[in-house]
Amino acid sequence: MLAPLLASAVLMAALFDGELGLPAWFELRADLAGCDERIEELNSEIAVLRSQVAALESDPFALERAIREDLGLARPGEVVVRFGERAGPGAGLP
Repeated sequence: MLAPLLASAVLMAALFDGELGLPAWFELRADLAGCDERIEELNSEIAVLRSQVAALESDPFALERAIREDLGLARPGEVVVRFGERAGPGAGLP
């Protein structure tokens, strides 16, 4: 009679133990869900980067645009004019 009661007590203690029980399990499930979301984000970024690589490898105009925009280079004799970003309508006006 004492054995089932003792077994139940041990089981309950194990279930609600902070390091090994249900709270830890719920925390691990939440961490796993966050990791799955991050993996999805990274896979999306990878797909975008792969398409950019394909465009740079196959389209000379895309390559030139990337060189001009990312590296700030110009062809000989060209003048590069840069405009600052506006904060909103009428920004910079007195």
